Amino acid sequence: MKTNSNYDVIIIGAGAAGLSAALMLGRSLRSTLVLDTGTPRNRFAAGIHGVLGNDGTAPEDFLARGRSEVAGYGVQFGTAAAATVVATDAGITVTDTQGRHHAARRLVAATGISDELPPLPGLAAGWGTDVLHCPYCHGWEVRGQRLGILATSPMALHQAQLIRQWSDDVVLFSAGAGPIDDALTTTLASRDVVIDNRQVTGILRNDAGALTGVRMVDGGQRNLDALFTAGELHPQDAYLDGLGLTREQTPFGNFIAADPTGKTSHPRIWAAGNLVAPMANVPMSMSAGTMAGSMVNMDLVTEDFNHAAQQVHAA
Repeated sequence: MKTNSNYDVIIIGAGAAGLSAALMLGRSLRSTLVLDTGTPRNRFAAGIHGVLGNDGTAPEDFLARGRSEVAGYGVQFGTAAAATVVATDAGITVTDTQGRHHAARRLVAATGISDELPPLPGLAAGWGTDVLHCPYCHGWEVRGQRLGILATSPMALHQAQLIRQWSDDVVLFSAGAGPIDDALTTTLASRDVVIDNRQVTGILRNDAGALTGVRMVDGGQRNLDALFTAGELHPQDAYLDGLGLTREQTPFGNFIAADPTGKTSHPRIWAAGNLVAPMANVPMSMSAGTMAGSMVNMDLVTEDFNHAAQQVHAA
């Protein structure tokens, strides 16, 4: 296989984790290629929150600034997605969706996850604005408003307690969570969380497109200002399928297993961000990318010294 380019490290994904890894590697004088298609998970939100120094910054502005900073250290960018990854004794070869082959000594996978939302009419139209998933990301913006939680699993019962912190007007649409025991019903009621076990069949919006409530299976309605829910999470890791990486079953699905530094079961491959930690927010993903980039550089440092020592001994 003829390669079009050779690098110390290839990073797949240019979100918070991938760019943070690239920043560390660029500053470590490592030749680095970042492949990314420009479709971050949080592109639907008006701003990112909980990120010190960047609270409220638009996701596209945050990432554009990050790319500019990273490029200043000589890191290169490609706009194609990764199609396949092949590991050999010599390193890693990535074939992108434009048919180009890129070789590297190490790989950092940081392509994140996608959200498959419940198939309710009107739900997807508000994703990231008035249909939300993370109260730490969006709770302040809807504080004190009429909030709903659309259950898609038993984890919504925990979410209902959490969201009560931001409003005293909270209703849990519990049909998707299954039966709720009496003890938990009492717990939720103790702080005035309303449980509605009817099936939600649609989202109500006004002429301006803003959410105004939900429609129930019996024809009734509930007035709301925002709705929290959790979609099915899909790790974007198909390009790694041929490597046989160890995976683990989590409450959020089946994910590639990685140690605290991001190292996977393959000695040349690290992973960071939502790809391996689906509940990580932006600063958590930045931290994971920083760790992965630093550890990849240290791994290469060790390899370089080992190779040099072998050359000395051979002479």
